[in-house]
Amino acid sequence: MMTDRTVAPSAADPDLAEGIRRGLLVGLAVLAVVLPPSLRFGRPAGAPMAAAFVAAPTGAVVAGPRYADFGAETPSPDARHVADWAADSGDHANTDFVIVDKRYARVYVFDAQARLRAATPVLLGAASGDDSVVGIGSRPLADVRPEERTTPAGRFVAERGRNALGEDVVWVDYAAAVSMHRVRTTSPSERRLERLATPSITDNRISYGCINVPVAFFEAYVAPTFAHHHAVVYVLPEVKAIEQVFGSYDVAAAHGASHASLRNRTVNW
Repeated sequence: MMTDRTVAPSAADPDLAEGIRRGLLVGLAVLAVVLPPSLRFGRPAGAPMAAAFVAAPTGAVVAGPRYADFGAETPSPDARHVADWAADSGDHANTDFVIVDKRYARVYVFDAQARLRAATPVLLGAASGDDSVVGIGSRPLADVRPEERTTPAGRFVAERGRNALGEDVVWVDYAAAVSMHRVRTTSPSERRLERLATPSITDNRISYGCINVPVAFFEAYVAPTFAHHHAVVYVLPEVKAIEQVFGSYDVAAAHGASHASLRNRTVNW
């Protein structure tokens, strides 16, 4: 006769039940001595959640660290830091994400596995700074002073929408009226296309705060990223410290990884 192996020992067999109970108690006592304090008592206060093990998308458990894959791109240290941290911590909530590097006037679009899809130069707010003026989103453009034309830094859950002109855009900071949109050429004197084409980054600061993207890039990469769901946009600071803005951490340091082993940085799924 077949038996159900999931059934607990019967109360009619007290010796077997007592033997199992004693075995479990001994096993727990041994684990309490052998395991390190971090696993016995939980994560130490302030320790990054990704410092031990991270769950792969397939459900398997793998040892960290995880790094973003920039392919052939050579990003700035800040862009690398935030992309690696997002990949390792899962801060991007397992969705596609975008990094806007203000200092280098460049945008990176990643898939949900932190693999770079594409990158491009962009145009940004004319004024240096990491914060928007309170209430600026409700003011007419003519009332925005030159020193107020900043692209705010931070982590934004962005989504597609339409602006006052009826154009489809990606709202990065709706309250501040900051969006990512196709580059506009309505004012020829601003030479926006020429600014995008030059190798210099000093002439990429021209907008009122919005992120101007080449039309072909917007159609091929930005629009599809936000077509069916929200996605995270990380706008890197140019004044504040990167950790201050995102609460991020150095992935290699968090995992105790040797910097010499990071020459080939790819996502460790």
